[in-house]
Amino acid sequence: MLRQPVSTDLAPVPAGPYSQAIVANGFLFTAGQTPHHPVTDETVGTTIEEQTVQAMKNLAAVLDAHGLDFSHVVKATVHLHHPGRDFAGFNAMYKELVQAPYPARTTVGSFLGDFLVEIDAVAAIP
Repeated sequence: MLRQPVSTDLAPVPAGPYSQAIVANGFLFTAGQTPHHPVTDETVGTTIEEQTVQAMKNLAAVLDAHGLDFSHVVKATVHLHHPGRDFAGFNAMYKELVQAPYPARTTVGSFLGDFLVEIDAVAAIP
């Protein structure tokens, strides 16, 4: 299996030994994208809505680096720091940014430190 890394300056630099995304076997697998600004690495926003928009912008930038967009996403995994409190706010923003038919999705509670949301995706390459 060949693996091709994908990267862009329009999303935050990985914080460890991992790629922003990897292409393999006709799919693009992204790393989790957070609400950090790609240049300053500052957390953007304080609400789940603001942070969701920034995380999705970062995810869109990684997809776009390989010529893809949200319409190619077949699976998303969402980590929420406070799922009980933030699920509805996250869903409201997600629904504005992703069109039906929606990708399959798993949403879990996770300890995320100083931010509220992290999203990764699997996209099918046409």
